[in-house]
Amino acid sequence: MSQTKTILKKIKKLDIKTKQLVDGIITGNYNSVFKGQGIEFSEIRDYRAGDDIRAIDWKVTARFNHPYIKEFIEERDLQVYFVIDVSGSGSFGTNISKKEKSLEIIASLMFAALRNNDGVGVFLVTDNVEKFIPVRKGRKHVLKLLDVISNFTPNSAKTSLKTPLERVSQTIKRKSIVFVISDFIDNSDYLKPLKILRKRHDVIALRIIDPREKEIPDVGLIELEDEESGEQLLVDTSDEDFRNSYSRLVAENDSRFLTNMMKNKVDTISLLTDQNYSIPLKKILQKKVRKNGRI
Repeated sequence: MSQTKTILKKIKKLDIKTKQLVDGIITGNYNSVFKGQGIEFSEIRDYRAGDDIRAIDWKVTARFNHPYIKEFIEERDLQVYFVIDVSGSGSFGTNISKKEKSLEIIASLMFAALRNNDGVGVFLVTDNVEKFIPVRKGRKHVLKLLDVISNFTPNSAKTSLKTPLERVSQTIKRKSIVFVISDFIDNSDYLKPLKILRKRHDVIALRIIDPREKEIPDVGLIELEDEESGEQLLVDTSDEDFRNSYSRLVAENDSRFLTNMMKNKVDTISLLTDQNYSIPLKKILQKKVRKNGRI
């Protein structure tokens, strides 16, 4: 019972913490971008002056020797999926872990989806899909998802998005909004399945990294441990050449990652764990409003 109370308290705290962001910044932009997805056939009717000729049903028109058009209505019922990397590297963090930061962002977006009456589902992934919870609507479902995400213990500590993204593409049949949340520290060839996923769905990559992953401070001899493999390495951080080489390597990897995302037309937000995520998130949503008006 005490564990249940602790979980509920944690989720309530998340709800309160993200409420201002959802109310004031995200929801308006979210609604503008994700206000409706695709079109659904409604009826065949007589062609009227001003109608788009591309909507003419030529088969019906030829049969009755009179122009008819197909009329469609906008689909309002959206599906929002979160593909969440729960591998070992998410435990790393200087002041707040990447997992905790991700949870804040996910909660904000889930509550925005809730306000928009959209269905929400999750894939928890490592080098495979560890858990899949299908789309459902309602506050009770969102709270259940946040509970599962915050307390989930994966079977694997490894990151390999290739297979999970293939599984996601196979699982989601209807066009959806897909947020992929990861540090993308991944040597697998995940770009091909990501590109396929992007062609079928609207994909937004949220990359969460810690400041210490970008540069190493001068603190003398330290022992570093890989959260996924458990491998340990003793390094001398007072060595300026080592620090510069490390920073240069990280910058090259960052540039390569962003270039690949741009090539595959995947909207991307890169965030540090100590960074306020509201502004970058607002910018990416506003960009999508300007670009598409909607998905």
